[in-house]
Amino acid sequence: MAVSAYLNAIGTAVPSHDIHQPFIGWAGAQIADPRQRKLFDRMAGRAAIGHRWSVLPRGADGGSPVDRGGFYDAPVMPGTGARMAIYAEAAPMLGLSAIEALAEQTPVTGITHFVVASCTGFVAPGIDQIIAGRLGLSPSVERLLIGFMGCYAAVAAIRTARHIVRSEPAARVLVLCVELSTLHLQETGAIEPLLAMLQFGDGAAAALVTATPAGFELGQPFATTLPQSAELIRWDITDQGFAMHLSGEVPARIAAGLADPGFARAATGGRAPAEIDGWAVHAGGRSILDAVEHALGIDPARLLASRQVLADYGNMSSATLMFAIANLLSGPPIADGVALAFGPGLAAEGFGFRRAA
Repeated sequence: MAVSAYLNAIGTAVPSHDIHQPFIGWAGAQIADPRQRKLFDRMAGRAAIGHRWSVLPRGADGGSPVDRGGFYDAPVMPGTGARMAIYAEAAPMLGLSAIEALAEQTPVTGITHFVVASCTGFVAPGIDQIIAGRLGLSPSVERLLIGFMGCYAAVAAIRTARHIVRSEPAARVLVLCVELSTLHLQETGAIEPLLAMLQFGDGAAAALVTATPAGFELGQPFATTLPQSAELIRWDITDQGFAMHLSGEVPARIAAGLADPGFARAATGGRAPAEIDGWAVHAGGRSILDAVEHALGIDPARLLASRQVLADYGNMSSATLMFAIANLLSGPPIADGVALAFGPGLAAEGFGFRRAA
């Protein structure tokens, strides 16, 4: 008889520095054309984001990273080396905060495997090894670092944890997603990249996956890559950080992909979307959530957990989906759910889940 894997609990963490409104002011000042500036302001107002949080310190006068004395207050944008130096210090700290939040819900002891997803920085030894050392995990703990998969990396991390538990029933798998997207501000006067940067914030989420029947039982994973879409979502490593390319075509392409009957059946396990009472959808932006809602005919109330994540934190890349699942775990009881995320490729991945009996 196959062993089931359960996502027992999730802990989340964000930094204390809210940079959303300062960014909007800074971005508007980069746009020379008054008509384009008004368009940006309208789009920013419709983004359904209230806050985004950053590990970057306040400037000397207490302002944001884009204000006088802040990290980005320089004639030339900081280089990738300076950004990665912050990542090496701040990513482990934020990850540990999420693990501490997890430990408040369930014992984080006896860990046998540690799976970490992060696409916003690089350091060696990796943050998996740094965090494992600070946690005092046994050197025999098996570690896996999932890098640069983007916003759907949480699916890959949880899916990996599920496979581990199903093959080793005594395993206790610690899963962590930590992303510092605000390290990658780019100087530009073009609306599309500014609107892409408007979405992103920093955050971390940690989960415990075991064979103990508590939380959500993890069901069958699913995945697809939409044809001829590789250029729609892209990260380019530059001398001044990672440049995000997020095409305005993404929501429409996602909607078209979800309209494929084969993928829809895989995502819902053959059930009608209306039969799924728990939806954890990657909050990549208001238009992406709208596209999923309309393409699958989901009751708007079923996406409130994801929309609340967008409003409170913005898009935290791989950590975002975990925040949405955490909202469902702490909310009213649900019977069956689907987790769904999107990222570079353009890929769509997810898994089913249901409340533990």
